[in-house]
Amino acid sequence: MQARAMRREFSFLGIKLSDPDSTMTVEDVRGVLSLQYPEIATAAISGPEAVGDTMKYTFRASIGSKG
Repeated sequence: MQARAMRREFSFLGIKLSDPDSTMTVEDVRGVLSLQYPEIATAAISGPEAVGDTMKYTFRASIGSKG
């Protein structure tokens, strides 16, 4: 038996996003990705879901009303 590190994959609104740095925490990844997708800053994170050798995380946009 051989142990291997699982890779991470992130998605937001159906868009697959690559892992910027596998040593970062999921919260750190949120910070980096929110520069390109500002809605990720307040999105809920679901996962990880193991699929084969990949851990999948999904950012779900928070929908609410103002006032």
